[in-house]
Amino acid sequence: MGDLLDLLTVWMPRQRWYGTKGRNPQLTLVAEWPLVAPSTRVLLVRDEAVSPAALYQVPVSLRDPDVVLPGSLIGPADDGRVWADAVTDPSFTDLLFRLFSTGGAGALTNDGFLGIPFTSSPAEPATDVPARVLSGEQSNTSIIFRPEGAPPVIGKLFRQVNAGINPDVELQSALAAGGATFVPAAIGEVRGTWTTAGGETVTGSLAFAQEFFEGVEDAWRVALEAAGADDDFSAPARALGESVARMHVALAETFPTIPPDADVRSRVAAAWERRLTIAVAEVPALAPYADRIREVYADAVAAEWPPLQRVHGDLHLGQVLHTPANGWVLLDFEGEPLRPISERRSPDLAVRDVAGMLRSFDYVSGAVADDDGAAVRAWVIAAQQSFLAGYAETVGAGQKAPDSLLAAFELDKAVYEAIYETRNRPDWIGIPLAAISRLAPLAS
Repeated sequence: MGDLLDLLTVWMPRQRWYGTKGRNPQLTLVAEWPLVAPSTRVLLVRDEAVSPAALYQVPVSLRDPDVVLPGSLIGPADDGRVWADAVTDPSFTDLLFRLFSTGGAGALTNDGFLGIPFTSSPAEPATDVPARVLSGEQSNTSIIFRPEGAPPVIGKLFRQVNAGINPDVELQSALAAGGATFVPAAIGEVRGTWTTAGGETVTGSLAFAQEFFEGVEDAWRVALEAAGADDDFSAPARALGESVARMHVALAETFPTIPPDADVRSRVAAAWERRLTIAVAEVPALAPYADRIREVYADAVAAEWPPLQRVHGDLHLGQVLHTPANGWVLLDFEGEPLRPISERRSPDLAVRDVAGMLRSFDYVSGAVADDDGAAVRAWVIAAQQSFLAGYAETVGAGQKAPDSLLAAFELDKAVYEAIYETRNRPDWIGIPLAAISRLAPLAS
């Protein structure tokens, strides 16, 4: 296993889902689960290159070199075969589909995989479901399954895992069970059990499958096309605001809410300050705005707050699909990858999602070519106003956050974006910086 960990140390930083860019992994094996055959297994590896350490799920297969797809090769083994990423191995994807198709929650332990033995019985027919890994994923790996005579299914393999149920599984499953049509139908999930560095036995989410919408575009592409053509987007934006509001109403009815007492306000304010401190250290151009940003935060803390509830946590146009039958459909309830998992699972202010969508509309102005920017900027403002109108009318006056709180969350999101763009897409840093200068203008 030591040789395989050495190979993973070189291979993982080249993967888009590896979250600690610019550092060499420091890997320790946490759990190892053999699957259908001895040549296929799931590894949990702890990476201590970052603090707190990250835990990654890496399914691997021993395969003949001539069947390994480009990009999935990890490195050589001792017997002429090679280690490869198992998400491209039919024996692994078949097992995943067998699990998901039961419609239940299976466990990956030392005894078996949802009652499926690690070594398949010759009497068991092969599932043989065509599967394709989606390209372009960021923090996870998604696989499209196309069973004969049945609708397609999309399965998400969580690359970074944590103890406890993943909010993507928890929230989407609860909303779908309640009859919501603005989320995909939940199909099944996989959970694993392992021992932490402190000796505690824990269980966490490893994979989740849901309804797959064929041939649809996400709201980001729909918005880009509309903005590029200068098409009126008021009606779609308003409908999107209504869908987000229905999500918040359903989550508040399904999960507990908590009052915004002094401790809650202090924790939210501390999170804003923590992120701002990181941003100022990593993005020097933010330093002149720091005091003004803190003033906006102080105004928000002093305002009247609605109750805290479960929220999406990372809502933007790329997390929404436009479907013919269901209208706008919301996806990916994991929350912001840079936020601690404890924050992503906790009740929050729904205005975080509203601010996230406003910021996403703002990104359209940076992605659409325009000679002077005025036309696209006007399109963005109109879309934002229509989104807010649809949201406010649907959610009700009692749940609408004050403007000062929305401004603070927009700023916090822009600060988050400044960190993200500096680390990953430096050419885009101008978009959050321009937003910060509008939301927290310096005194003239």
